[in-house]
Amino acid sequence: MTSRHARHWDQVASRYEEMSAGFERRLLASSRPWVTSRAHGRVLEVGVGTGLNFPYYAPNTELTGIERSPSMLIEAHAKASRLGMDVTLQEGDAGLLPFEDASFDSVLSTFVLCCVPDEERALREMVRVLAPGGSLLLADHVASDRWWLRGAQRLVDVVTVPLQGEHLGRRPLPIVHELGLEVLETTRTTLGAMERIHARATG
Repeated sequence: MTSRHARHWDQVASRYEEMSAGFERRLLASSRPWVTSRAHGRVLEVGVGTGLNFPYYAPNTELTGIERSPSMLIEAHAKASRLGMDVTLQEGDAGLLPFEDASFDSVLSTFVLCCVPDEERALREMVRVLAPGGSLLLADHVASDRWWLRGAQRLVDVVTVPLQGEHLGRRPLPIVHELGLEVLETTRTTLGAMERIHARATG
């Protein structure tokens, strides 16, 4: 994420949930319990944002969250406090995770890979910090499997990529396969434009 794009998320952090409430309710919210319910052991959430996943974690989840935007991180701290959650939150970059190899049993990311500068690098880092047999859990909006919708997504990218670094036409699943993970579950919704992935590290 460039500094300009980081500033964008800093600027909207305090009103992000209000701004995105309709989109969240209609398109994103159902993916959050799907992903978090599959997390186990030591959990890392990459791109924790304002903490929208927090209410869906099982009680006493051993959760670490990392976030690029300091202002988003402030909101996440406040949400964790309101929910009475004991969460370790820190600033960091998805493309250079500040953790040792095989540090987590589950690595989770929702609606973040669309916004990182280098999707493959971020996924490689997630796999690096994942313990053997651990779960990689992803949900994101992706390039649709409908050709006409993919065309519309490409047009939207012309605006959203320069403005806030957000890509609608990416798809993490082929990279997950290339990285050698075993894909246990994958499902697409919303005309193929939303995808959930549960994969397992085989090393």
